[in-house]
Amino acid sequence: MVAKVTQFPVENRSREVNLGRLEREEFDLLVVGGGIFGATAVWEATTRGLKAALVEATDFAHGSSAHSYKIIHGGIRYLQHADIPRVLSSARERSAFLRIAPHLCKPLPIMIPTYGWGKLGMPFLGAGCVVYDAITALRNIGITDPDRKIPSTKFLSKESVLQEFPHLDADGLTGACVFNDGRFYNPTRLVWAFIESAINDGAAAVNYLKADSLLREGNKICGVRATDQLCGRQFEVKAKCVLNTAGPWAERWLEEVTEGSYQAEGVYSRDACFVVKRLFKSEYTLAMQGESADPDALLAREKRHLFIAPWREYTLIGVWHKVTDVRPEDVTVGNEELAAYIEEINSAYPQLQLAVDDVLLWNAGLVPFGEEQSSEENLSYGKRSNLIDHAKSEGIENFISLIGLRYTMARGETEKALNLVQQKLSLPRCNYKSDFIKLHSATFNSFEECVKELEERLRNVCTEEVVRALAHNYGASAHRIADLINGDLTLAKVLPNTTTTRAELDYVIQNEMVESLADLVFRRTDIATGSNPGEEAIAESLKALAYAKGWDEQRSKRELNQVQLRFRQTQLLDKTA
Repeated sequence: MVAKVTQFPVENRSREVNLGRLEREEFDLLVVGGGIFGATAVWEATTRGLKAALVEATDFAHGSSAHSYKIIHGGIRYLQHADIPRVLSSARERSAFLRIAPHLCKPLPIMIPTYGWGKLGMPFLGAGCVVYDAITALRNIGITDPDRKIPSTKFLSKESVLQEFPHLDADGLTGACVFNDGRFYNPTRLVWAFIESAINDGAAAVNYLKADSLLREGNKICGVRATDQLCGRQFEVKAKCVLNTAGPWAERWLEEVTEGSYQAEGVYSRDACFVVKRLFKSEYTLAMQGESADPDALLAREKRHLFIAPWREYTLIGVWHKVTDVRPEDVTVGNEELAAYIEEINSAYPQLQLAVDDVLLWNAGLVPFGEEQSSEENLSYGKRSNLIDHAKSEGIENFISLIGLRYTMARGETEKALNLVQQKLSLPRCNYKSDFIKLHSATFNSFEECVKELEERLRNVCTEEVVRALAHNYGASAHRIADLINGDLTLAKVLPNTTTTRAELDYVIQNEMVESLADLVFRRTDIATGSNPGEEAIAESLKALAYAKGWDEQRSKRELNQVQLRFRQTQLLDKTA
């Protein structure tokens, strides 16, 4: 099914317009929580013709969604568990992202070196990859862009592996298996792409609006009482059904709004990875044996894999999991932990010789986990998201919670949640699937055609690197930024140590509900998503935002302090000094 292209007035995306709608109108569905699960939920609702709204207590995608490892998991690991339904659902969602958001997602080839003839060897691992290819044979249906199709497994010789990674241990090396998952270019931009598409189709969405309590009529929910975090004003948002997608905040919020009738039971893991300076130029992500095993796997290699993955001009390394009861807003990675992670990587790949100074920043967030807590070396991962019908658990009608597990599964899990919403509203279920409906920013035939069109618009004005970054982040909407640049060539100026133009600053500030400097540099643009660009780039960003918002010097200083605090919290080292 081909998505329609909607011509919409820009003011429909202003926070003030959306806030006014929330205060005046009644909605079929109100989504609480603006991470990837909330974003896909409000979009899913609008594709089904529901009148939907979303509220987020801080900024969109500020939590775990902003700190993922940026891999779109296709489910190959679940073969170890003989969990074929989970393999199929993961592969389906990977394909969905490649179809509906091809500018923000692409295939990711992953190389697993093979050693000997046992569980580390080519016959064992290769057989698993071939079986996986057969199970997911329909993975490329509807993917029209050839560069977004998932290839079949291929096998490399020992010599080819060492050409890609010459410092790998050659003793016993027999070659490698290469399978493909997917890679997110920018997870926070993808969250916004879903929200933007939902708004374009008639939804209302507002950040910095906290849902304080549920509105009830007897045992039925009819909305929430909310507080505007920017001015303190309270008002009611009316809705026939409420869906809680607040991620790691979901259970704490449930305890508050159900007045203690809900008892939190979830176990959460802090998943962490870190960004380093590019260490090699191979196109492959390298999978290395870590130190933890999977106690639930039926057919496992000796240890879980850690991944060394190219991402833009950086390398991502991870993921580490640690069961914790820390609050989501207090998630951190300590210096000793970071050093231990680097030691583990160096143990798996001794010639790499990473140092703490190589780390540009770390990313970490909370996700639901399994039941095994006795050892950090053998951890049982969470298996599926938790969909709760509170009519069954607490006797509260028209109230549902979806506590999401993995970024990859967000669209598929919210599809199930919306089926339940429609059932509660006595509406017929939809007869089509949203995994074939392109997002509004993806209305182009192929990504490379999108890039070429932008290159023509910005010929002799912007570099190829800047043009490609524009195409990735904004897709079909990048022509609006190109028009700004062509109207005023001074807006083609690129912020130091970034690919972000001044035109992008103006565009996102006016169109994407940017309310803080952190929103601008960490979530709406690439300015500081991978590293600290330096004082000049941050200062120019602050100047543009302060001018648009009318901030005084005191407010500007507070905003700058918040960004600098974020840099310090993530061990973000200034590599430009």
